[in-house]
Amino acid sequence: MTYLPGRRTLLKYGAAAAASTSLANILQGQDQKNSHQRTVVIMFDGFGLDYLSASKMPVLDQWKRDGLFKPVKGVMPSVTNINNASICCGVWPEVHGITGNTYFDEQRGVEEYTESPDLLLAPTLFERAARKGVRSALLSSKAKTITFLFRGADIVLTAENPSPEWVQKIGPVQSIYSREINYWLMAAAMDVLKNRPDIGCVYIHTTDYPMHTWAPEAPESKEHLARMDELIGQAMRLAPDAAFLLTADHGMNAKTLCWDLEKVCEGRGGPLRKAFSVGRDQYVKQHRGCSGGAYVYLKKPEDVGRVREIISGLQGVEKVISREQAARDYKLMKSRIGDLVVWGDKDTTFGEMEAAREDFPTGLRSHGSLHELDIPLFVYNAKGAPSGDYFQHNLDLARWLYPA
Repeated sequence: MTYLPGRRTLLKYGAAAAASTSLANILQGQDQKNSHQRTVVIMFDGFGLDYLSASKMPVLDQWKRDGLFKPVKGVMPSVTNINNASICCGVWPEVHGITGNTYFDEQRGVEEYTESPDLLLAPTLFERAARKGVRSALLSSKAKTITFLFRGADIVLTAENPSPEWVQKIGPVQSIYSREINYWLMAAAMDVLKNRPDIGCVYIHTTDYPMHTWAPEAPESKEHLARMDELIGQAMRLAPDAAFLLTADHGMNAKTLCWDLEKVCEGRGGPLRKAFSVGRDQYVKQHRGCSGGAYVYLKKPEDVGRVREIISGLQGVEKVISREQAARDYKLMKSRIGDLVVWGDKDTTFGEMEAAREDFPTGLRSHGSLHELDIPLFVYNAKGAPSGDYFQHNLDLARWLYPA
């Protein structure tokens, strides 16, 4: 069990989870495996359709031939936390409550990273599995994932901050800003598949640092995806009985422009209470906090017309819609999004910058807009899986598992 220092909730939960690994429980888990197929869920962060088509991935090609493959849509905004929660919980954001990588508490006037389990309002896949007597593991390259999705998981591990026990088993881990951290994570997943037969559900979340760094056609990207494909194949051979489910949270595009909406509106006579990128998280090296969507909070309701006019007139702004329309159109929780919701075009992002506008001549690879929604979905070797028509969005990947 790995936890982040200072995360009291996770530490408390981790102690309880660690105490549950008795031989009796392991034997019980092996009995449960007879009635529930072992399942591996891979949330391949940033794995857009263009990455799939640009790389040789023979294992995934096999899944296409012998299983189910379908291009599907992600959830808006197209950033990690909201999509990860949707995939893990199998419901829309209007139900689970996660609306981006950052959450603004309007009562306190404070914006915080979306990393608290208290913000997640729907049962996780791990909680649903536990109700069926199935033990589970949550393994993530990114530490932020385990801090809000861990409920119900018996094993919780982040490659970003592994315990000494995991390092002793798998070896030293590379930086979160590397492709190698994904290889380490897959090695940890294979250790679970090999040595923990009581674990009936394994959820693997990689990092999209390679996609932020390299375009699909780059040799480094192809090398990363070829290695990941090879490791997925090794996992299959270790667990030939298991179902393998794979999808992504979003795609990725090169962006050439970023607007700081607070500075823009302040300079044009429409000051805001707050505006921030929907993709704002702690991994600023990857995207500088810039994403293709923003939540805008007004100082006064009567400012809405002026603010909408200012933002709508900016180069690269594709949509400026009300809180009500955004909640309706994208199934978002109304109380957790801005008074206005802004989407950029394929080339445009929003963030907190030194100036009102910044250009990226060489392109800053990011996501968050309507242009990073197209992603793959695979279901392989899954007994009792629904037909292809069932799968329309990434959140459909595992929602059919462990029903109430």
